[in-house]
Amino acid sequence: MSKTTTPREPLFHIVKRDELTAKQATMIRVAAIIIGLIVCAIITTILTGDNPIKVYQTIFKGAFGTTRKTWITLQNMSILLIISLALTPAFKMQFWNIGGEGQVLMGGLAAASCMILMGDKLPNAVIIIAMIVSSIVAGAVWGLIPAIFKAKWNTNETLATLMMNYIATQLVAYFTILWEVPKGSGKIGIINQDSHAGWLPEVGNKYLLPIIIAVLITVFIYIYQKYTKHGYEISVVGESENTARYIGIKVEKVIIRTMLLSGAICGVAGLLLSGGINHTITTTIVDGQGFTAVMVSWLAKFNPITMVATSALIILMDRGAGEISTTFGLNESFADILTGVLLFFIIGCEFFIRYKLSFRKSNGKEVKA
Repeated sequence: MSKTTTPREPLFHIVKRDELTAKQATMIRVAAIIIGLIVCAIITTILTGDNPIKVYQTIFKGAFGTTRKTWITLQNMSILLIISLALTPAFKMQFWNIGGEGQVLMGGLAAASCMILMGDKLPNAVIIIAMIVSSIVAGAVWGLIPAIFKAKWNTNETLATLMMNYIATQLVAYFTILWEVPKGSGKIGIINQDSHAGWLPEVGNKYLLPIIIAVLITVFIYIYQKYTKHGYEISVVGESENTARYIGIKVEKVIIRTMLLSGAICGVAGLLLSGGINHTITTTIVDGQGFTAVMVSWLAKFNPITMVATSALIILMDRGAGEISTTFGLNESFADILTGVLLFFIIGCEFFIRYKLSFRKSNGKEVKA
């Protein structure tokens, strides 16, 4: 005679939460940041023996310790924010544009080519107009190519946009050797250093122009996504392509249009880097921000206003890395460790915003956490 056993209930299981209010979600995120800072402090104490409070103060000092450092931090934050905003409409459409790096590079290459080929031959205003147009077009075309393949043949956009980054890098490398000064140096150097032909004009000071443009693009993307027909179509396509087609939205058209916008804004970032900040072009001018922008956009849940805070956090830690290296003699990678731990908690808290744990009590009743 076989004995039957009742299956034992698990100690806990995961249950999807009801929709939280904005205040509740914010409290969870703030708690995650606080816990992350505490864990970072413990790691700092164990690994270095330094006072974690002083390390945090030094990181902040590295970003905002002087007026010049503050302006540079805001400028760097603006470039990262612009690239993040550029990727956001595509991500909201569930088009995984990992090609921001290449699109920015192509915008920068277009601007640099105008500076080199037109410098001292045309009036400065004409050169700048040509730079603006060519940068936007170059970035848009670089976004358009994978969009066409996705729209027409449903290719994998992640791989396509990623591979376009490498092509853009090699194109910049080719033209760097073609235009190198002096020959054999492997770099272009400052373009039109004496005449400043093609240099974007300063607004107030040399740091302010990217900040103003970042503010304008933030407002534009917020309005575009929330209050326009195009923004609505992006949201519907992102939810379900079948639903979008059922209600009469031309999905292929939305994909191509959105990637043109995404690439064009990346082109603006390239214009600012080449024509307004560095006045040159190199394969490393974007410095990985095209990939960092993916994380910024995701952390902000595709909200342009929230991206201001997430990009500020990333740049704060990046700028503070050099300062703690100098002050405490730590490797600059230590700041990356702290950033990684903090981001782990910020990303991880999204689980608790969407789900909750239901624990089993001995009497069979559940306790929800």
